[in-house]
Amino acid sequence: MFDWVLTVIESWGYPGIFLLMLGENVFPPIPSEVIMPLTGYLCGTGALSLVPAVLAGTAGSVAGTSLWYLLGRRIGAAALKRWAARHGRLMTVSPGDIDAAQGWFDRHGGKAVLLGRMIPTIRTLISVPAGIARMSWGRFLMLTTLGSLAWTGLLTGAGYLLESQYDRVGNVLDPVSKLVVVVVVAVYLYRVATWRPH
Repeated sequence: MFDWVLTVIESWGYPGIFLLMLGENVFPPIPSEVIMPLTGYLCGTGALSLVPAVLAGTAGSVAGTSLWYLLGRRIGAAALKRWAARHGRLMTVSPGDIDAAQGWFDRHGGKAVLLGRMIPTIRTLISVPAGIARMSWGRFLMLTTLGSLAWTGLLTGAGYLLESQYDRVGNVLDPVSKLVVVVVVAVYLYRVATWRPH
């Protein structure tokens, strides 16, 4: 997994970073905690420039989460819960998950959108209640961009600083990234198998 992500970024450059981060936010196949530190490493080697790399990652993250915001805004809570009750198994989303995300958003509002960008799983899910609540597009975009920029910048900066330790980091990160993917797939399959509409 480590080598594959590295190859995609090396081959595609900034568009590859954008697409990987877009995919991570639409349906998380590879966590940003793998993508952006590897991007930072490549910046450290001089293969990429740091600022455009961070901006590409941020743009991909914002684009992915915006799709969920627009879905929540267009469909609304009632229709989304009906959809989740009928078809949520594939995405392992139940009406209760939507209610929980909505409750968290109702309690924390804009702060949930800003800080939620740095919390795995919440990162994507918090966009739905923001759309359902019809948070203004400008405010959502601003908070999402700020939160995504902070998280993406932090991860990329960590990879950049570790560039000189690439061999040691690579030897640790490669099996860890494979383990993360195996765990994500296992959790996904478990949730599909045990999914209940209510």
